[in-house]
Amino acid sequence: MTDRGSAIIIGASGGIGAALAGALQAEGRHDVIHRFARALPAPHHIDLTDEASVAAAAAFVRDGGPAPRLVIVATGLLHASDHRPERALADIDPDWMARNFAVNTIGPALIAKYFLPLLPRRGRTVFAALSARVGSIGDNRSGGWYSYRAAKAALNQLVRGFAIAEARRNPDAVVVALHPGTVDTGLSAPFQRGVPAEKLIAPPAAAANLLRVLGALTPAQTGRIFAWDGSEIIP
Repeated sequence: MTDRGSAIIIGASGGIGAALAGALQAEGRHDVIHRFARALPAPHHIDLTDEASVAAAAAFVRDGGPAPRLVIVATGLLHASDHRPERALADIDPDWMARNFAVNTIGPALIAKYFLPLLPRRGRTVFAALSARVGSIGDNRSGGWYSYRAAKAALNQLVRGFAIAEARRNPDAVVVALHPGTVDTGLSAPFQRGVPAEKLIAPPAAAANLLRVLGALTPAQTGRIFAWDGSEIIP
């Protein structure tokens, strides 16, 4: 990824987001690295469930320096102190499902709404959102996790639509969803017991994997879903 301009990490206080921001800073390929997270103060505060917050973050980027050529949405909700992913139909809770869609689907859609228009109309640009293999409809063989699966499947469909729209603005744009694997973060912590040690990825390694995948993608691959090892995931 040789273009300069700025890079934007949404969710930069999380395990993967912080590692991505650090890796990009170390690479030095962008003039500015913008880190946004709900835990950060203004002007780097962003709340994906608050459209005004997303709009304000985008305005800060627009007015404060070089145009972004890379945007990564590294946010996600899988569990909370009062909720785990559903194992049975009886576990479905409409409020929990709505919360999943608010963070995993609608939030990234708002990022696209406000940040994609900031990307240049010429030259390579990349917009990526962290998704999950369990969001693949064709790959679902175990069921369960209804809210998370559905929200990530919806995100994958949105990414496809964003890619089509962005290609009309800039034929060199790449818009994709990414599956980072099982990364050793708070999001996966309750579910690591059965994961072999060699398959549990440290955040710095996950960031390196994802940036390597993004760096190799071409506009012909826009709108698709890719895993951390570069393999394509069926929708």
